[in-house]
Amino acid sequence: MDDIKFWVALNRVPQLGTVRFRRLETYFKQLENAWGATPVQLKEAGIEDRVAREIVRIRGEVSPDGEMERLSREGVQTVNWHHPDYPPRLKEIADPPPVLYYKGSILPQDERAVAVVGTRGPTAYGREAAAAITKDLARNEITIVSGLARGIDAIAHRAALEAGGRTIAVLAGGLDKVYPKEHTKLAQQAQEQGAVVSEYPLGVQPLPKNFPRRNRLISGMSLGTLVVEAGEASGAKWTVQHALEQNREVFCVPGSIFSPVSRLTNHLIQEGAKLVSNCTDVL
Repeated sequence: MDDIKFWVALNRVPQLGTVRFRRLETYFKQLENAWGATPVQLKEAGIEDRVAREIVRIRGEVSPDGEMERLSREGVQTVNWHHPDYPPRLKEIADPPPVLYYKGSILPQDERAVAVVGTRGPTAYGREAAAAITKDLARNEITIVSGLARGIDAIAHRAALEAGGRTIAVLAGGLDKVYPKEHTKLAQQAQEQGAVVSEYPLGVQPLPKNFPRRNRLISGMSLGTLVVEAGEASGAKWTVQHALEQNREVFCVPGSIFSPVSRLTNHLIQEGAKLVSNCTDVL
């Protein structure tokens, strides 16, 4: 798809999200035309003045061909939401990313995916439960999706890899900004048995504001979300919220009533999330 380079170039404009990309597509048909448009034409397409000015500014700094060459050098592949390799379940959500960057492979079998998320500071029980259930899911050819964070995320990725399964790590910054840095090797292993993906261009730092939005991709690529251990303030609550908005299932491993990292999971079970004690409860 020749015009993917214009999608990639326009995606360098931070203010261009799902809604504005759709406006550009509707008005210009081909994004090559949007890339070369005047501010007046951009305004006619429904783009606000400040965003139109930013597009013009980026156009003066960014070469579409140069962007594609840089991605190629870094081993990064790109798809837009029209490409057959774009994850079908992700395309169904209200605000799918216009462009997805990835290293590794995204395969049709990844449609059978479950997100596994939870606290960065799990208990011994949480670590054991996450590893055991995730391994069994992976052995049943379920792709494991998570966010590469410390704690439950990392345990889930490693368990899937150890079981010989596939895993997808979703980043909150560019693919060259793995966070935390100590998970760089884990990210490399994930792309060998799955993929590392992001909606952000290379060079974008994993800022705190990016993580809640990133979580909509974790749930959006999955049939359901499994929360192993999570406290009331855990970022997992964003993933659960996105999953519910996306009409996806929510599963929770119950925990001790005395454990702070089981407060969210126990509450979600009270609210109707499915209680999980083994992989059969998910399957």
